[in-house]
Amino acid sequence: MTQAIEEPWGISVFGAGRVRVEPSLARVQPAVDVLEPSPDQAFQRAGAAVGRLREVLRRHGVPDASVSGSRLGLTSEYDGHGGGRTLLGYRCQASYSVETEALDDLEQLIVDMVDAGAHRIDSVEFDVLDKPALRDEARRRAVADARRKAQVYAEAAEVRLGPVLHVQDAEAEPFAAFRVAKAGGPSGALAPGAVEVSAGVLLGFSLRH
Repeated sequence: MTQAIEEPWGISVFGAGRVRVEPSLARVQPAVDVLEPSPDQAFQRAGAAVGRLREVLRRHGVPDASVSGSRLGLTSEYDGHGGGRTLLGYRCQASYSVETEALDDLEQLIVDMVDAGAHRIDSVEFDVLDKPALRDEARRRAVADARRKAQVYAEAAEVRLGPVLHVQDAEAEPFAAFRVAKAGGPSGALAPGAVEVSAGVLLGFSLRH
């Protein structure tokens, strides 16, 4: 059984492009998380940890504009369920996102944040500064890839490739934007590897005999 080609006007080809670059910044998410018998004690201990954390960041040259965070939040924490539960205390939490371009100093920054009172490091992510320019380069490479494939098909079919008639963006933005490829390194060392930017395109060409 043969399949008919709908609207046989030429050739349609998918192209993919990728750009791999070294990361230019890191995002670290430290968090303060304390449990104390009373709300006052919880606020005081968490506030002191936040103050020390800010001092560490300034000492490492991280400007205040590169730090975003949540307000101190307070919740009651219990053990058990129903009528038999007992109050364990009051948990005070605050989380932050810290951006830094000093990647060579990143490990020491994290160590100092923990020593200053960050009870958790929720994540460490690597990124690049100029995302639009990198994505545009990936798109150019995707177009070149699609054109190369179309040329191969045209030569195999003994026809000539005509001009582009249709361009369709084929990116899956939420899924194909940025990926960190892990690199090898000493045990325990942060190895950011490379940030990979992907793009896809569907090109339609006319054909000439």
